[in-house]
Amino acid sequence: MNQVGSVVVKNAVRIAGLSVMLSFGAVLAGCQSDPDIDISKLAAETEPPEVLYNQGLANIKAGNMAEASRKFDAVDAQNPFSEWSRKALVMSTFTKYRLGRYADAIATGNRYMNLYPKSEDAAYAQYLVGLAYWKQISNVTQDQRNSVKTIEAMERVVNEFPDSEYVDDAQAKIRFARDQLAGKEMQVGRYYLERKEYLAAVSRFRVVVEQYPNTNQIEEALARLVESYYAMGVVSEAQAAAAVLGHNYPDSQWYADSYALLQRGGLEPRENSGSWITRAGRRLLIGT
Repeated sequence: MNQVGSVVVKNAVRIAGLSVMLSFGAVLAGCQSDPDIDISKLAAETEPPEVLYNQGLANIKAGNMAEASRKFDAVDAQNPFSEWSRKALVMSTFTKYRLGRYADAIATGNRYMNLYPKSEDAAYAQYLVGLAYWKQISNVTQDQRNSVKTIEAMERVVNEFPDSEYVDDAQAKIRFARDQLAGKEMQVGRYYLERKEYLAAVSRFRVVVEQYPNTNQIEEALARLVESYYAMGVVSEAQAAAAVLGHNYPDSQWYADSYALLQRGGLEPRENSGSWITRAGRRLLIGT
């Protein structure tokens, strides 16, 4: 199990309550030793909330996440706004996430956040929502809506729960999602560049430089701006892009290629104080 998975499971166990799980251990052990008893059929959903909740925990321990999720949902449906319902909503979000039912996990987690935004488990519920979006991020050739949603969900973790144990991973997920959004812009920009639609290409590469300067796409974006502007004959902007690239990433292969392109035309990188690229470049200084 990876680090994210272990954190998710660890906190689900914490929220479930160790004392409750231990108290139910004898019942679970008896059920597991009896081949005629199916844990998924322990009780109808008309049982008291604590019984349903314990049955949900038993099913988690038995590896039956689908049945566990059904039990937790029953707790919430029959006892809304109770403390049992609050705990069940978190566990329902967890089980649905583990089942890969990401849309359901998001809906349940969001419902929890609407009802209990300041509770002790709110940071975990919000983190699960972010993970559910993150798991659905597709490659850059496809729609990146889930990248946007990941950023929104994980920024809420960072901003509203800055002292929680989920902040570091939330920030990592934000960086990944921003890389994806920048990568999408680059993919479309390269498409236009290959077809010599230079203005359209520049508009995409500019988005990366201005909106996603701290992603892993920035070096190529600057180099592609050099290439695009040079092809258009707008040499001052090509020189400015190369100057920013060289200032921030002097050892980059992208800079070496851009420098060689300008040299073939008898040009060299040159800062242009009136260029948007130079202004954007001031935000790219290494170490800022």
